[in-house]
Amino acid sequence: MNKQWLFLFSGNFAGVFNDNLLKNAILFIAIGWSLPEWLSRSQLVALVSGALIVPYLFLSPLGGRWAVLYSKQAVFRWFKLIEFPIMALASLAFLIENVYVALAAVLLMGIQSCLYSPAKYGLIRDIGGVEGSAKGSGIFEAMAFLGILTGTLVAAALSDSYRVGWLVCLFIGVAAFGYLVVALLRVDELPVRTGAEGKVHLNPFRFIRSSYRLALRYPGVNRAVAGVSFFWMIGGMLQMNIIVHATMVLRVSNTATGLIMSMAAVGIIIGNWVAGIVQKRWGKKTLLLLGLSGMALGMAVLAAVPAGAWAFGFVVSVVALAGGFYQVPWLSHIQQSEAGRQAGQLLAYMNIMVFVFVLAGTLLFSLLNLVSKDNSYLVFFVLLLLIAAMLLSTVRYLYRKSNIV
Repeated sequence: MNKQWLFLFSGNFAGVFNDNLLKNAILFIAIGWSLPEWLSRSQLVALVSGALIVPYLFLSPLGGRWAVLYSKQAVFRWFKLIEFPIMALASLAFLIENVYVALAAVLLMGIQSCLYSPAKYGLIRDIGGVEGSAKGSGIFEAMAFLGILTGTLVAAALSDSYRVGWLVCLFIGVAAFGYLVVALLRVDELPVRTGAEGKVHLNPFRFIRSSYRLALRYPGVNRAVAGVSFFWMIGGMLQMNIIVHATMVLRVSNTATGLIMSMAAVGIIIGNWVAGIVQKRWGKKTLLLLGLSGMALGMAVLAAVPAGAWAFGFVVSVVALAGGFYQVPWLSHIQQSEAGRQAGQLLAYMNIMVFVFVLAGTLLFSLLNLVSKDNSYLVFFVLLLLIAAMLLSTVRYLYRKSNIV
């Protein structure tokens, strides 16, 4: 493997790992601190999740602008350096057991991750070119999900035998590792865009409109952005419903619920990795249809067939694997567009639309649970309908309008 790939994948893994280690350490450990009366566990979950996600709505345009105007390696490197004081603040929060300081650290991590995201995604094309962007996108996403999985599991393990010193060492050590590997990146980039060519609107609504128009110049890119956003919306709703189903229907322990979630993460990791490797031979069209068909079949089983915990977890992992098959072709299609330096704007556009879709999915999930009184089977059925509708729409698009093969 090209060592530049190794540096990029490792830097991405380290950042995602620290995000999820901090997030879940707060949820597992800080819940035992002396918290304000108004701050329940559910409110803490909402605040921590929101602090990591909301910056993408407001700051994605700025991240896109910097990926167009400046060296992507420099942007990536500087923000990995900024991770040190953020992790120092997080360490202080756990040393003094102050939830407000911990939430401030999470918010800063969300801002930092958002601002360098278009730059790190843009480096995939710079390293692999058009031919290597599918494999690069697949492994890049697989390493991100591996970071989510391991960060969550390590936080859970530390919470069972909590030693603040170990947590602080991990925060700082992983930040140092991430900076080191990113500093070793040496990639030939296209020249930066300046003046009017590099102008990117910072108002989120104007940014979405201008990015949509920019994407129209490159066939299939708006469809790819919608496809990636749809994947994250379905994934977010499925993740929330797994927790409800495990608690209300399966009635299993938190440990068993965590293992089911881990099975889903492993499925996504495998799906992304394999899709990135086989796309060149199988083609995007085949992977897209296999992915959506597998997601639909798996969701039909979840909606219609009562199953025990481990059978349920297996089907969830199959749905997740199929989701990886669906996501990677769209990601690589964005990477393979001939947008040059303006690919940074398109990747920021993808980030902000993912947030919009995830927010819509969260609202839909809340509404469904409100009207059905936490009926997880109804949510699985609605997810099936959404996936089936996307499958029909995708078949129509692929065979009537697109040049995607």
